[in-house]
Amino acid sequence: MATSGAGGEGYSGLNGIVSETEHKIMTDLPAELLEYILCFPVLKHVDICNVSCSCKRLHDVCHGRGKVWGHQYKLRWPRLQKHYRQNECCDWLKEYRTRHTVGLQIRRTVVSISKRFFTEVPCVGQVLGDSFAEIESLGAPEHFCEDELLSILNSDRRKSLTLKYYAKKILYFLRQQNILRSLKMFLEQPAEQQSALEGAVLVDQYCNPLADVSLDGISSQLEEITDKVKKMLRMKNSSHPSLRVTQGDCFAVEDFELERQVVVALNAVLYEQLQYKGNECDYYNPLNSYIHQVLLRRTGIPISLSVLYMTLARKLGVQLEPVNFPNHFLLRWCQHQRGSGDIYDFVYIDAFGKGKQLTAKECEYLIGHQVTADYYSAISTTEVLLRMVGNLLNIGKRGISSLREGNEKSYQLLRDSLDLYLTINPDNVQYLLLQARLYFHLGIWPEKVLDILQHIQALDPSQHGAVGYLVQHTLEHIQHKKHPVEPEVKRRSAPEHVEVQYSVGLIMKHKRSGYNCVIYGWDPKCTMSQEWITTMRVHQLSSGANQPFYNVLVQDGTCRYAAQENLEPHSAPLEIAHPEVGRYFSEFHDSHYVANEELQTRYPEDMAETLGTVRDLYHRLTPCSGQASGQQESPKGTGGSSQDQKSQENQEAMPM
Repeated sequence: MATSGAGGEGYSGLNGIVSETEHKIMTDLPAELLEYILCFPVLKHVDICNVSCSCKRLHDVCHGRGKVWGHQYKLRWPRLQKHYRQNECCDWLKEYRTRHTVGLQIRRTVVSISKRFFTEVPCVGQVLGDSFAEIESLGAPEHFCEDELLSILNSDRRKSLTLKYYAKKILYFLRQQNILRSLKMFLEQPAEQQSALEGAVLVDQYCNPLADVSLDGISSQLEEITDKVKKMLRMKNSSHPSLRVTQGDCFAVEDFELERQVVVALNAVLYEQLQYKGNECDYYNPLNSYIHQVLLRRTGIPISLSVLYMTLARKLGVQLEPVNFPNHFLLRWCQHQRGSGDIYDFVYIDAFGKGKQLTAKECEYLIGHQVTADYYSAISTTEVLLRMVGNLLNIGKRGISSLREGNEKSYQLLRDSLDLYLTINPDNVQYLLLQARLYFHLGIWPEKVLDILQHIQALDPSQHGAVGYLVQHTLEHIQHKKHPVEPEVKRRSAPEHVEVQYSVGLIMKHKRSGYNCVIYGWDPKCTMSQEWITTMRVHQLSSGANQPFYNVLVQDGTCRYAAQENLEPHSAPLEIAHPEVGRYFSEFHDSHYVANEELQTRYPEDMAETLGTVRDLYHRLTPCSGQASGQQESPKGTGGSSQDQKSQENQEAMPM
């Protein structure tokens, strides 16, 4: 940027004096001003690279530890700023390169996993090993990987559905691995240092790894409740010692009357003012076991409400102990000398029953039968967690055993709760065998199944019958995977498919049940077993089983197998909020879903049919725009034949 007078010899100033010629260029500006210019928001990293290559002066201004690359880094990845101290000096250019490289590798990994899952039930841990070995070799922090996955998930809501589907599964897996490590460290602490609240939060985080759940956040909410109790307590006794307790203090009230005042104030705030209560209407909802949901919904089951109640009481100086009472978790409160072993020296608090205080005999009335004195004993934090995880495990089994309710969520809950239980108690043969059978049933991770079975055999040789059966069939599964069968390709033009009216990607409505769904597969005739056909009353349909049947993803999160005569195109197509949509489709295009590459491989002629149907029904797409939308592909997903079959077996046809 040069300036000179006419003819290059000089110019006349305002005062009439002729000045000497001056040449000014950009690099003569102070470094601070150059940095300010190069931090202008319109400049991208490519522009900064080009500028830094133009001359030594600008190369020095754009050095790795300077403001320019620091600005570029913060501009592109703002979520990562929480991992750096304010005004921290580091090599921003190196950080930028590493984060960029990790991002590219993560996307390659997500795409490669989508291919692996074309005909398999997704089990991310099974296939991540080799892919993440390359990422780990970069020496990058884990939050780089998580940030890239979040970038994928936060992109355009209707596009890149397959990429998002697998990015979400990878993020779920990675966060769970971190939580398991934290849980193992927690269990290694001395028993007296283990907090039931912290353990409950870890269980909550593991089952909800994508939710914003933290111990600090939960503790902050409990502090707010504690302040309300103190306010109530101050009205009754302004000199109560619990009022002087600050956050983090280790304090115990010694006088029984002072303890009673705390318990009365706690009940008044928790159950009268804040309206907490036991969830009798929806007792088996897993949300009742998650501490962040208990605080949000103000309802739970005995054990989750007891953890909450016990934590609040201890913050106010009252020491309550957890009691593993059968069918109804309780807390006990010593009324006499501490350390007493007599069950009649305690009052038992029912946190599920609005803090009601019970005698030992009244506890038996609560469950309807007598129990031995052992059941009134206090238990450790580890035992509290086992009871809590055991409840979730039973809810998962309950959901799977129900034909109408069994779905992906129930299987995921059972897998998560088994992981937690066996982390806490790794040598439980009963649950090890259940985990092996679950993995075998789902057809996932056969190598891990063999490891589990080997561990069971070492722990309990008497299980050789069940172990031998599973080993034999798992080895057959591994052998079968070495020679995979090519998925069946279904062409609409084939003579046997002439009666198939609808195609994958169409948004449909069930005529009888009224649910909304999207088609992700079809058969020219019903392919289910005779038992299923009888159970679902398919014979009551006008065409019975001798008509096309469709695999559909339903708005309520289930997968169903519906007869053609029961379906009709939706009059006002809408997005289907089903967790498996991204497995089969790459994009939602206003009135239909665009099949991803894997699903198009299985149904090669369906997308053209879908576009024609949409054009005829909704008059929204011209031939050109329709063809273009069919060609817009995100990174590849999968069709999943085994998943199709499992969906059929576990869901109903809904013929009525």
